[in-house]
Amino acid sequence: MQGGRYRRYAIYWTPAPGPLARFGAGWLGWDPAAGQSIQRAGMPGISQDRLAVLTEGPDRYGLHATLKAPFCLAPGASESDARAALEAFAARTAPVQADGLALARMGRFLCLQLDGDERAVSALAADVVHAFDPLRAPLTEAEIVRRGNMSPEAEALMRRWGYPHVMERYRFHVTLTARLENSAREEVRAALAPVLAPLLPRPFRIDALSLMGEDRAGRFHLLSRVPLTGAA
Repeated sequence: MQGGRYRRYAIYWTPAPGPLARFGAGWLGWDPAAGQSIQRAGMPGISQDRLAVLTEGPDRYGLHATLKAPFCLAPGASESDARAALEAFAARTAPVQADGLALARMGRFLCLQLDGDERAVSALAADVVHAFDPLRAPLTEAEIVRRGNMSPEAEALMRRWGYPHVMERYRFHVTLTARLENSAREEVRAALAPVLAPLLPRPFRIDALSLMGEDRAGRFHLLSRVPLTGAA
């Protein structure tokens, strides 16, 4: 029901405990598994104060890729329902993979994107959107208007699924920075590239999905990370 600790929920890919997860927590200053802020990792030429500015926005979420964008629960639905839905989905869904992850630019952001064929990951994302939509409260007209100008295609997806970057518009990515000017973006890319190189898996395998909860301060917490155990 609404009114609990979390105001919205989401389904994300999050890294398994290990070096990449530790990097993400240190880079963004937020550990969603622990549910707490942590001291940011040092980065050559980038102070911790400046890093906080460079990562403003993504630092609310922790290191993740969106599969089902944050949503309010439908009337009558509960967090327990979301947990049960994720367990059921994971039990019937097989892991998927791509060639790897690579540091890339997406618009004015830096992010991690997939190398190679993205079709299996995109198909998984579409299945997640379908499976969890019954738990989502419909958007109000005011929420749609707040999204700003959208193409007719994006608005149609927003109205149907609660988010415009789904289905044919979906692209898996892990956002690492705020919107940056060219010079700052290239500076950050140069600093990040050697740090990330040994951490990025090849192949990249999605073998678990995470239920996230957004607290009243806008920070996302890892509520459960469930392995995908369905048959391929």
